[in-house]
Amino acid sequence: MDDKIFMKLALDEARQAFNENEIPIGAVIIDDSGILVCGEHNQIEQLGDATAHAEILALRAASQKLNRRRLTDCTLYSTVEPCAMCAGALILCRVKRLVYGVTDSKFGACESLFNVVNNPALNHRLQVTAGVLEDECRELLKKFFVERRT
Repeated sequence: MDDKIFMKLALDEARQAFNENEIPIGAVIIDDSGILVCGEHNQIEQLGDATAHAEILALRAASQKLNRRRLTDCTLYSTVEPCAMCAGALILCRVKRLVYGVTDSKFGACESLFNVVNNPALNHRLQVTAGVLEDECRELLKKFFVERRT
C-alpha cells in the first residue's frame, strides 16, 4: 500500500473539516486489500460532542460498514497523531496499523506524549508509521489557527 496516497485522502477529509470551521483533522480507514472503507473528519463543533474526533467517527463508520467491531485487517490514516481517547479506541477495535502525519506534543498518545498503542501492559499493539506527508498536515493546521486568531 502507498501510504502517501491514503494520507492524501485523509488530508481531503481534513480540508473538509477546515471548510466547516472544525480543527482540520481527517482520518480514513483502508483494508488490507487497499480498499477505502470510510473517511471522516472532526465534527466536534457541529455535533456538540467532544468525542467527535475524526478517528472515532471513522472507527464507528468502519465498524458499521463492515458489521464488526474488530478491524484487525485495517489501517487507520490520520493527519495528526491520535489523542489518548482515539488511541484507546484503536486498541479496542484491534486496528492492525496506524499511519499519521504530524505529531501532537500536547495530546499525542501514540509516540509523543504517551504511547498507548504500544503499551506492553495492553493485549494489543499496533504497527505505527509517523511523518507521512507531515509538512502538508502541519501547514493545514497552522493555516487554520492563524486564520482563527485574526
